[in-house]
Amino acid sequence: MSWKITAYAPRTVIEGALVAHEDAFDWDPDIVLSGSEIAEDKPDDWQLEAWLAHKPRKADKDAVAALFGGKPPKFIVEELPETDWLVTSQQGLEPIRAGRFHVHTPEHPVSNDPGITDFTIPASQAFGTGQHATTAGCLAMLTHMKAQGLVVRNHADIGTGTGLLAFAAMSLWPRALATASDIDQVCYGVVEDNAAANGVSLGARGGELAMTIADGMDHPLLAARGPYDLIMANILAGPLVSLAPDFAKSLAPGGSLVLAGLLETQEAAVRRACRRAGLRLAARLVNGDWSILWMRARRR
Repeated sequence: MSWKITAYAPRTVIEGALVAHEDAFDWDPDIVLSGSEIAEDKPDDWQLEAWLAHKPRKADKDAVAALFGGKPPKFIVEELPETDWLVTSQQGLEPIRAGRFHVHTPEHPVSNDPGITDFTIPASQAFGTGQHATTAGCLAMLTHMKAQGLVVRNHADIGTGTGLLAFAAMSLWPRALATASDIDQVCYGVVEDNAAANGVSLGARGGELAMTIADGMDHPLLAARGPYDLIMANILAGPLVSLAPDFAKSLAPGGSLVLAGLLETQEAAVRRACRRAGLRLAARLVNGDWSILWMRARRR
């Protein structure tokens, strides 16, 4: 069985808890959080959900409560039916249209609209089905970059999850070398399955995707295949700040970096880290409460 802890609070309180979670470097990775509005007609009423594979212990409840500071809201603890909690949380997701892309789960039909690239991404054990504002924002940003005439011969998707952003970049720049990585071992099989379902070739040549498991940029394959014209990283604000120097070192002169997974309130900190690493802002967009940044390296 799996379990869920739910807390209801105003949006600002839940967002604050999510920020605190990102800053909690000793956070138990077996406790996975999500925050969302309760209903479209109540945009300021939010919920924080903490998913666990075991019955919450006192330490688990205390860890979630600590995210709210001194006044945590009341928690609802419930046992869930025998199922995969992440798949359950993503089932029933509606298709999204972002930039040139239409993304949907297998329960929904493909799009045959001219000029639109269709991706089928099932609910899985990896994040990145396209419905989250950060992923959709990245798809829109990549489309904008292509429209601006950006040429990409070599790109990498760091923290790839389902592989969706790597697939999107491959469709925009079909001859480029493509690399994807994630810190979570389960993503390897997820990306392989999604690549097969969407006609994406795996391999090391141009137009093929090379997948690996890595912590940030720390992997021989990522080092050997660089420098990159484009790096994409849809992760969290804390890691984006920490990885900014590594991203900058891995970019080719004039290379592009797409960053997402940061709330608009966290944007200043991420941009400061990028400036210190020698990167400048080329464009930004905001999707809901989330910022998507296009940073560029100097043309040395």
